[in-house]
Amino acid sequence: MKKFIFTFTILLLSAWFIGFVFFARAIYSYPTDQDTKTQAIVALTGGSHRIAEAIRLLNEKKSEKLFISGVGKDISLPLIEKQNHIAIKDNSSVFIGRKATNTIGNALETKDWLKDNHINSIRLVTSHYHIPRSIIEFQNANPGIQIIVHPVYSEKILKKWWKSWRTFSLIFMEYNKFLYVYVRSKIQNI
Repeated sequence: MKKFIFTFTILLLSAWFIGFVFFARAIYSYPTDQDTKTQAIVALTGGSHRIAEAIRLLNEKKSEKLFISGVGKDISLPLIEKQNHIAIKDNSSVFIGRKATNTIGNALETKDWLKDNHINSIRLVTSHYHIPRSIIEFQNANPGIQIIVHPVYSEKILKKWWKSWRTFSLIFMEYNKFLYVYVRSKIQNI
């Protein structure tokens, strides 16, 4: 029995590590679609350059509306512009969600806004390492929604993750969160 447990543990850890390596490679391989217009841009707060990139896309008319999910209670549009060093050309096309405090909250908060605005295609702007988990949460909350992913890369997150403890730990944590969300999603859909 001990040999079986040992073998099973080694196989499980090996599968986890192989999955981790594939995950770390996959988060740098998203196709870039700068041209397709969607009914809305959805930006998730929490990572560097996400909001600035979403505003840039809005200013370039990649969509008519921008929804920023997970904004703090004391944050205003002028403060968002100031913090991100970017001007919003049309403030009336920017909508702020203040309820979400995590990724599943982002998906649920956005679901209500999408429904109220009759939107069924979005450009999802978030950090590249956050995309796999975000896609699952958004598809679960919004079945049938067309999602164009728009990864935001930070110079602080190294592609050679094994050379930076900070990058390794971030990807390590995100991979484990992704696995949890993936398994939870599969169980819920049984």
